[in-house]
Amino acid sequence: MSDKPVGEMSFEEAMKELETVVGQLERGDVALEDSIKLYERGAELKKRCETKLKEAEEKVAAITLDGDGNPAGLKPVEGL
Repeated sequence: MSDKPVGEMSFEEAMKELETVVGQLERGDVALEDSIKLYERGAELKKRCETKLKEAEEKVAAITLDGDGNPAGLKPVEGL
């Protein structure tokens, strides 16, 4: 498990660690207290991944196209 704060992780970092956490929990060979900590870390990682995906979706949705369907720029997305 990384010591890096979840809020500073990229999507890829958070997803990779989340996969590791899930794998550890699925094996079932972790002590109860450690399982609880892993579950809490997993919940934070899941939330981070969801946030980063939402940000990416909003950026993609903000791309404007010209008459030929080619990217022409960005329009501001409310809330960004």
